[in-house]
Amino acid sequence: MATQVVMPKLSPTMEEGQLSRWLKKEGDQVSVGEPIAEVDTDKATMEMQALSSGVLRKILIQEGESAPLGQIIAIIGTPDEDISDLLSKAESPAETAQTKERIEESVESGQDGAQKELAAVVPDGARTQATVQGEPIKGDVAGTSSSESSQQAAPASAKPSTSGNGAGKATESGQQTGERLIVSPLAARMAAEAGINLRSVTGSGPGGRIIKRDIEAAMSSGKQPTAAEQQEEAAPSAPQRHLRAVEAGSQSSRQISLEGPPPYRDEPMSVMRQTIARRLVTSIGPVPHFFLTTEIEMDRAAEVRRSINESDPELKVSINDLIVKVAAASLMQHPQVNASFHDKVIRYYERADIGVAVAIEDGLITPVVRAADRKPIGEIAAEVREMAGRARSRKLQPEEYTGATFSISNLGMMGIDEFTAVINPPEAAILAVGAMTPKPVVREGEVVVRQIMRVTMSCDHRVIDGATGARFLQTFKKLLENPFLLLA
Repeated sequence: MATQVVMPKLSPTMEEGQLSRWLKKEGDQVSVGEPIAEVDTDKATMEMQALSSGVLRKILIQEGESAPLGQIIAIIGTPDEDISDLLSKAESPAETAQTKERIEESVESGQDGAQKELAAVVPDGARTQATVQGEPIKGDVAGTSSSESSQQAAPASAKPSTSGNGAGKATESGQQTGERLIVSPLAARMAAEAGINLRSVTGSGPGGRIIKRDIEAAMSSGKQPTAAEQQEEAAPSAPQRHLRAVEAGSQSSRQISLEGPPPYRDEPMSVMRQTIARRLVTSIGPVPHFFLTTEIEMDRAAEVRRSINESDPELKVSINDLIVKVAAASLMQHPQVNASFHDKVIRYYERADIGVAVAIEDGLITPVVRAADRKPIGEIAAEVREMAGRARSRKLQPEEYTGATFSISNLGMMGIDEFTAVINPPEAAILAVGAMTPKPVVREGEVVVRQIMRVTMSCDHRVIDGATGARFLQTFKKLLENPFLLLA
């Protein structure tokens, strides 16, 4: 019996996934538990496993496209099984086949109602008008997520045909304009950026759909534009002028018009960036932040780090590793800070699980050092280094970057002296660490130079009061300025 393959929930904060790569193709045999695809979640790239055995009969979501949780993305069944009913169920609830047909017919005929039809199908904020080579592009609206719907084609003025009805008739360029194009959003964007006429591309996807690999093939072939396309080049449409103005920005020899709106380009947000945006909205607004800043003399900490690495070069301890250890020890002395807000209760944790912010290509991720208060500095250093490497290659598992009780964000290595960080709910605090900078200070009546580092703690006032946060920072400062106290 044929079964539907749906977009699974692969991480706790995942709301949609982007199909990174199919490990199987249509017609391949699959078994229960066998990986069939790689999916980009909000934080990592993870394998999706088959929940039934059979033949991969149909792939409904192409590589590079996104789908919300629970959306049907493929069908597994026996080789000769009728899957027409399942294919009909795979349609997006927001759009029926009849509605889609009316939209396409309206666009072809240039009716004013096309925009209204599309508005009923595409979510608010995901509608845009786009033309490539002066011709309307009709994207496959059903089954795409809001992040890629922004690249869908909206109604545009069709090119007049030489015949009264215009259906199936050739234009002056010799192309057929009555035939509908089915284009994936990613392929449409790639074609627009590369200046490829979609009507010159043969689709290899289901139903002749033009997909990413078709555009890549057209780009690699180095196909020259036709005479009609060169004519369009001389009289580009408004969207083309914007695109070319952006491209011209990197070429100082070309002149950019200073009239009209500024040039721009739209890019769909990655799943990770969407998640960051969504979570921060639920943090900085609802969470009542306050901030505490202090300066710490780091000379002794730097000397301890140097001594550790000289005794065992393989440890490769960093200043940030020392900060993680000291923060964990301080949390054990101030359990009111090692807490989180949960509606009508405050949860206090009995160990320090420290989240360490790591910058990656699409945003940031916070691998968690579990029980950092009980681990030696060398073990913390090795663990942070190993998890940071896997974080940058998107190989962390959800349990490795969720559930921290306190977080640290260090921008000192980028030359940032001081900043404030946004709390990651439900945690009650986060520590923003700046750079170590040599500064003149007064010690015992004399001016001396010391390595000074500024740190700012963001606190959730529902959990932490000002005096509570201040006492935590006093302990943190004392231990970091005298790291040998960790041995006491």
